[in-house]
Amino acid sequence: MMRHMMLAGEKKEIPPFPNHRDYVYRCRRFFEAKSIPSFLSIARFRAVQEVWKGFRYKCGIPRDILIDPTNACNLHCKGCWAGDYDSAPSLSYEKLDSLMTEATHLGTMDILMTGGEPLVRKDDILRLAEKHRRLYFGIFTNGTLIDEAFVRQMKELGNVSVFVSIEGFREDTDFRRGTGTYDKVLTAMALLKKYDIAYGFSLCYHQKNYKAVTSDEFLDFLRAQGAWFGWAFGYRPIGIHADLSLCLDAAAREYTRNQINDYCRRHDFTIIDLFNNGHKAYGCVGAGSGYIHITANGDVEPCAFCHYSDSNINDMSLQQALQSRFFRAFRRAQPFSDSALRPCPMMDVPDAIVSLVEKNGAASTHGASPETARAFSGKVQSLADDWAVYTQTKSKAFTPGEARRYKVLQRILMIRKWSAGDLKKQRKE
Repeated sequence: MMRHMMLAGEKKEIPPFPNHRDYVYRCRRFFEAKSIPSFLSIARFRAVQEVWKGFRYKCGIPRDILIDPTNACNLHCKGCWAGDYDSAPSLSYEKLDSLMTEATHLGTMDILMTGGEPLVRKDDILRLAEKHRRLYFGIFTNGTLIDEAFVRQMKELGNVSVFVSIEGFREDTDFRRGTGTYDKVLTAMALLKKYDIAYGFSLCYHQKNYKAVTSDEFLDFLRAQGAWFGWAFGYRPIGIHADLSLCLDAAAREYTRNQINDYCRRHDFTIIDLFNNGHKAYGCVGAGSGYIHITANGDVEPCAFCHYSDSNINDMSLQQALQSRFFRAFRRAQPFSDSALRPCPMMDVPDAIVSLVEKNGAASTHGASPETARAFSGKVQSLADDWAVYTQTKSKAFTPGEARRYKVLQRILMIRKWSAGDLKKQRKE
């Protein structure tokens, strides 16, 4: 039986996985689920399968794997760590192909790609999507390399979509991404809408643009361009040269959280903002609890914002990387806070990331400007302290339903840890 989803008042048919529309449908169901049965039933009881596969393979099973096929990029955006990397490293097509095979075997559903600019390698991505028909491919892109031929191929394949980065209207987008980028992004969105691709937008909110990108005017505009859903990422000052002035203060972060949640409720729309909505996931979903990140150098990281690793995919299998000492310790430590409003070990509990890195043999993977966990913690500790106080004294309280949901997800997280073998005591090195 064909499923349906309402989008801007229109009833849309949802083909089965791994169609690009199915991905949006699953995201909506994930972030709306309020009970164990409703959560477990997503994608034909995929969460149950992940627990079983975790037990079978003795590791966390990531539903999503975020991969950087290349560090090369045709833009140099302010605040993006990709600009700190040497542009040469790329994962070979053969390595990506073998990773897709391993991921399918372990039970991963979604391959998300970022960079750099992944569409620098659009031909390889399309070849992978055509070969690995049991995976969905979602591409975080600046949108400037999207043309009609590429969109037609996406439409024919069915298991590929894009998340187009935009930072606000023309002034804000071109501020971070360069003059003329905004117009190119709108051209790409028009093509995606023309071919009825279930694409998403991706925005980074920071101290200079948070009110603009969370306004009804801007979000209504993106929906009018044909976006089916959105990603929202809070700015993190990753790298030794990062601009700390772009970090949100506590009041701005609370404003952003409330604006996005209110908009989604009023318009029955999905915007994924894990930084501010840990209660809608497990808290932190890194290190295989929900997803992992693999760099163009092959380093396997807990998260795209956590540039520390003890394993490299060029030296081991994906399963072995998921079993690494650092990853097991990382999963064991989740959730990192008793508060669902403080889910991130990088920005909310920086002492936790220092301990995990220093005690478990991880090292910085941040390209040309490596940064120790202790140095990063020193930059953001005051922000974390301010946010901790704010959440206790001024933040909007959870509804009873939201509180229940988080408790449900924590029970599921504990089951995942047990099945993966993360709760067993590690032998001393």
